[in-house]
Amino acid sequence: MKIIIINGPNLNLLGKREPEIYGSQTFEDYYNQLKAEFPAVELAYFQSNIEGELIDKIQEVGFSYDGIILNAAAYTHTSVGIADAVKAITTPVIEVHISNTFAREEFRHHSFISPNVKGIIIGFGMKSYALALQSFL
Repeated sequence: MKIIIINGPNLNLLGKREPEIYGSQTFEDYYNQLKAEFPAVELAYFQSNIEGELIDKIQEVGFSYDGIILNAAAYTHTSVGIADAVKAITTPVIEVHISNTFAREEFRHHSFISPNVKGIIIGFGMKSYALALQSFL
């Protein structure tokens, strides 16, 4: 099984950014844990702060991978382009958020991406990614 995790803006700062919300672990460290926990999965990872690069990656893998775990971060609430890219592909997508977006600012309560995904996992910290991965298995 071939799965990719695609992370959006500012998630490269995990471990440093707002640890009271996002924790103190870097995503790279967590990603290595995931690979060890799910050795039968061919797991890939991509992160960008640039909306167009996220769209390009979704289009690139969206017809050949078995699943996409997408944390579009702030673009979740603003990007019709990413939502359209998810809608256009055949690979199933799980939308993931580390924090409970509904317990945060009101603008974070809306997702342009949600109507186009297989499922949504919100608020379980980094474990959200493992839960998404398990949903594909």
